[in-house]
Amino acid sequence: MQVSFTRLIPAQSAHLLLPFTAAEWEASADAVATRFGLHVNLLQQEFKGRKDEIVNLLLPDNQPISRLLLVGLGEQSHAEVFRKAMRLLVHQQSEKLQPRLVIDFTQSATCLAAIESFAEAVSAMLLGTYQIGKYKATPPAAKLLPELTIVVPENLQAQAQRAFEAGRHIAEVQLAVMDWVNTPGNRMNALTLAETALASGNKYGYAVRVLHKADIEREGLGALLAVNQGSELPPTFTIMEYQPAGKQTVKTVGLVGKGITFDTGGITLKEGTNMGWMKSDMAGAAAVIGAMEAAARLQLPVRLIGIVPATDNKPDGKAIQPGDIVQAYNGMSIEVDDTDAEGRMILADGVSYLAKNYQPDVMIDIATLTGACIFALGYHAAGLFTNNDELAAALIKAGQQSGERVWRLPLWDDYDSQIRSDMADVKNFGGRPAGAITAAKLIEKFTDRHPAWAHIDIAGTAFGDSPFAGSRSATAFGVRLITEFLKAL
Repeated sequence: MQVSFTRLIPAQSAHLLLPFTAAEWEASADAVATRFGLHVNLLQQEFKGRKDEIVNLLLPDNQPISRLLLVGLGEQSHAEVFRKAMRLLVHQQSEKLQPRLVIDFTQSATCLAAIESFAEAVSAMLLGTYQIGKYKATPPAAKLLPELTIVVPENLQAQAQRAFEAGRHIAEVQLAVMDWVNTPGNRMNALTLAETALASGNKYGYAVRVLHKADIEREGLGALLAVNQGSELPPTFTIMEYQPAGKQTVKTVGLVGKGITFDTGGITLKEGTNMGWMKSDMAGAAAVIGAMEAAARLQLPVRLIGIVPATDNKPDGKAIQPGDIVQAYNGMSIEVDDTDAEGRMILADGVSYLAKNYQPDVMIDIATLTGACIFALGYHAAGLFTNNDELAAALIKAGQQSGERVWRLPLWDDYDSQIRSDMADVKNFGGRPAGAITAAKLIEKFTDRHPAWAHIDIAGTAFGDSPFAGSRSATAFGVRLITEFLKAL
């Protein structure tokens, strides 16, 4: 995507895009109508400045511009609104876009006041090119992006350009993550997921080490091995490390992502309806790999450790069964009450390995963990669990700024009784009540009492309905959230 920045609209512009809040549009409609030879009443009927509103107008022949695009930012505008509009514009109207598109931010005080956020949001046009049907005999034709000219005052051009380039990096990472999560289970297994991390690390300059089954056995990652028992394919345990060259790092942050490449529920078999969606159960792992890549591409001044325990969860004759007791990496025993509560088990090994071997300043795990979180929060926010108020505030702020919102739920010790076991140190399932919380409580027990640990449950946000596909598809949730959090450090 070719992009240039200027302070004036080029004399001959094929397609001009103007963003307005509802209040700005009310004050500007007359001037826009006069400027482009349009009838103001008709223009006001066509466009209100509402959130998610896009109006594509053909202008009179005597105008130097052939088409006018009006994009609504709503009553309480945010760059995330504009980001979604840019993606939707390309997804729905790429064939109607002229080869050159001018985006004029100078007409909107709202955009100028937050120019870095709005310039960064332009990069979401890349997301609009994503095509989900790559396995069709005739894949859909690629969506082409126009050549862009972005109009901002001269004194804001440098920061707008830096923000756009950063946004381009993040959008390209999101495209990759969506592709990984949408890949079906017969094409994305534990080894494939590890190879994905290796390829990313080789390309963008961060270290990746993959532990295979014999290594995993030597390390004593017993919870991961237990979940893998029913699989014909071996597990992997991927360790990634990013250290920016020539920069003093502010903190070490550890990330752990759930890498269940397909989840049948094991012996505690799930219902068959929509089980195909369980290819997305590695979305936490994909988000961690994506965050590693984003940090490396942006050269963020933070040391970042990423860990991905990976396997599928199948009901083979060798599979773990309810009542079994397994020993995790840190020596604690887990009673398997429900084999469909497997994600928290492999995360237990991941966070305990991270805590013991790397001692990060901050530790975050991210996972499509519980249906209970969907019942609590629906599909519009991820569940956030932490006993560190400062970390909670930072992640909530990062969620608001990135558009990937999180909502904090309690981690009171009162919930411990639900996962108490008579025979083992802990059991992996505490029943339906407060199911998202008790899952987080189990993971907490393997963090070695880390003072700055957070668990993010993305079960409702990683894979869902959207205007960009006919059925549920990947969202790449977590990449922008974690990247924004890292940038704020």
